[in-house]
Amino acid sequence: MPKQKTHKGAAKRFKVTGSGKVLRHHTMHGHYLTGKTTKRKRKLRKSAEVGTAFAGTIKEMLHNQ
Repeated sequence: MPKQKTHKGAAKRFKVTGSGKVLRHHTMHGHYLTGKTTKRKRKLRKSAEVGTAFAGTIKEMLHNQ
């Protein structure tokens, strides 16, 4: 049986921490930033944790990482 490959689209978007949590970036931080408050933009910089329902699927895609 051939080796399973890492899903490159997912590898560029998600990161698995040492404790096994899956992190993602916030949306709405790419453009049209003048209409957003400084507080909102600052909060969007930080990573967010992926929900448990979707985390397992992402870990399967990133199993080689």
